[in-house]
Amino acid sequence: IWLWVAIEPKNKQILALSISKERNMFVAERFIAGLVRIHGNHTVSTDGGTWYPQACRFLKLKHHLHSPFEKSIVEITLQYFKDRTESFDDYFPCRKKNCKLKHVRNWLQLFVDHHNRELEDVK
Repeated sequence: IWLWVAIEPKNKQILALSISKERNMFVAERFIAGLVRIHGNHTVSTDGGTWYPQACRFLKLKHHLHSPFEKSIVEITLQYFKDRTESFDDYFPCRKKNCKLKHVRNWLQLFVDHHNRELEDVK
């Protein structure tokens, strides 16, 4: 399972989140296209994943690799996210056969809402 997260580097707000069973240019394009629908066209800053530049070219968006500062902010936020997700799975593991991950998606959305609300309270 792959976790796709878009983070605003200036304020650490999570803009979008998705999970997928595959990691490729088509999944990246669908994820980025969803961001464009909500937030408009912006430069896309990513890590070194080969699927991002291709997806950005297809969507006619400017792409660049993270600066060291952006990368540190994004990595800290993602590590926090991963730690909380792992804790959730430790306490509430799924035992369903052929699980569609609906409970995981619901929990992730709840986490995003809580995370972003905490950031607003800090302002």
